[in-house]
This record gives sequence, structure tokens and C-alpha cells, in this order.
Amino acid sequence: MNTHDILEYLNGSDDAGLFAEAHATRQRVFGNDVYIRAIVEFSNVCDKHCRYCGLRADNKNLTRYRMQAEHILDAAARAVAEGAGTVVLQSGDDTGFSMELIGELIRTIKRCHDVAVTLSLGDRGIDEYAFWRACGADRCLLKLETTDRNLYKRLRQGEDFSARLHRLEGLRNLGFEVGSGVIAGLPGTTPMDALKDILFLTDLGLDMIAVGPFVPNSDTPLAGCAPGSARLSNRMTAILRLLNPEANIPATSALDALRPESRAEALRRGCNVLMPSMTPADIRGNYIIYPGKNADPLDGPPTLDRARRAIEGSGFAVSSAKGFSPRRNHVE
Repeated sequence: MNTHDILEYLNGSDDAGLFAEAHATRQRVFGNDVYIRAIVEFSNVCDKHCRYCGLRADNKNLTRYRMQAEHILDAAARAVAEGAGTVVLQSGDDTGFSMELIGELIRTIKRCHDVAVTLSLGDRGIDEYAFWRACGADRCLLKLETTDRNLYKRLRQGEDFSARLHRLEGLRNLGFEVGSGVIAGLPGTTPMDALKDILFLTDLGLDMIAVGPFVPNSDTPLAGCAPGSARLSNRMTAILRLLNPEANIPATSALDALRPESRAEALRRGCNVLMPSMTPADIRGNYIIYPGKNADPLDGPPTLDRARRAIEGSGFAVSSAKGFSPRRNHVE
């Protein structure tokens, strides 16, 4: 597939053909299996100022929380009991959780359960990530959100794109499975920007690639901007599936925030992962990166039953495997 073909697909030249080919590719590599990654969003405290995110430190309308260690472990245990093969520990950029505390959470989860542990903790130090790798963490997710350096700097309030990339490479060197991704349809972007994102992510050789549509949040500087497109997000993940057949590609929660049932639809268009929230019901509504996050049927109440029904209703099979990328030689 050349750049002309990709741009044609991004502009909607043949959605039916693109989605059918992406589906056939995911079936060839992953069969009928869909992996469940159960997310425990243990803190919505964040010291960043990203212009698109509701967790940004400047948002004074958000009720902040930090879960106690025992409650994090309880949520992880519930996820495992319900068949999740991966537990994702996710937070804002919150240094209030020490390296040692997170390490103990990882060790306890790995000691008590036969699951993979994914970390989505942001710009923590490579030395911290090395410690967590030694504690047993398997994967890291560190999203770029855009691969345009100037746009990255504007949206992330002057932060350095090269530093983010360096951290991503450092995680790979530590032996983590590494995931990243972008937001589709950010304000001012075009299909050409989406093309560049696709090629950049493909060149990184990632184990997981996530793309979700832009959903404006009223408590951010981008409140008045038009939302992205679920269809564009579908096109991007389908193309990424064709270019990265062995990568795990989730159907992201932002899809359903724009259009109900879009995540289940994305499973038929090349995606092979669902990541429902297992954050306790009394606080999960405060993990508001964008409106609709943790508010749709697949995510509430904190149970995997709805996600399981959505997978089976789409003609797929729920897999309790850890779901490592075939790009790596792992033993489940």
C-alpha cells in the first residue's frame, strides 16, 4: 500500500473494501479472539496542562481522587475473576504515587494472579520504569496523540516531542511491550496529517497501536472545537491493521463517546482489543478525559459482562489470554 492508496482510503474512497480487508487480516492473525484489558484508573490527579484533556492540572471543575492500594488490588482481583487476561494500571501524571508503591502493586498483582500488567502512567522516569519492569510489569502505553512536532508542542503546552519519543524507545529497551497512538481529527488537522500519523506509528514497530477520535471537553481550551470523526478513526485503525498485522489494536472508548455501539463496530473493522474500565463506580465518573468516558454501557457498572456481551454479539470470542503481540515470542 503506497501513500496515494492510504490517502484515498482516508478520504473514503472504498470503506467497504478497506474494512473487509482489515477484518480478514485480523482474522488471519488473531482468529476470532478479542482480548480484554481491564483498566483500573487509580488516580485522576495530573500535573500536565494538555489542552485537549479533562484531567489537565488547570481544570478546577474536576473532583480529584486517589485510590487506596487495597482498593486498587480489589479492582484488579475483580477483573481477573471475571476473565481479564490483562490488568491496566492507569492514572494521570501523578507523582503522588511513589515508585515503591506502584512497584508493590505490580508485585502483588503478579504474585496473586496469572495476568499481564500494563502501565499507563505518563512521563515517569526511565529509572522508575526499569524498577517496575523488575517488579514484573509487562507492557507500557505511552501515547503521542499527534506525530506533528509543532502541534504536539502547542497541545501539550510547550513539551518536547523528542523527549516523549526518547522515553518510548527507552521503554522498549527495558523489555516492555510498548504501545502508543494518536487522536484522530484534532482541530486543524487534515487527512494528510492522518497519513503522516499512520506512517510514523508504523515505523515505530509498536506492539499496540491506539487511535480514537477527538472528543472536545467543555473544561479545556479546545471546548468549542468540532469533534473528530468515528469513521476517520475506523479508517485509520483499519489501515494500521493492514500495515501492522501483528499489532494489538483496541477499539477505544472515545468511539462510543461520539456514537453508541461504535466500539463493537470497530471490532469488525480490524480491532482486536477492548479496554473496559474496572474503576469503582463511586469515582469512575471523575476520570473524565473527555465527555462520555466511563459513561457508556460497555463501561458501567464496573463489570466485564457488558464488554463480553458486546464481543460475542459482534460474532467474536472473548479471550482470557494475556494477549501479547505476535511480534514478540512470548509464552502465555
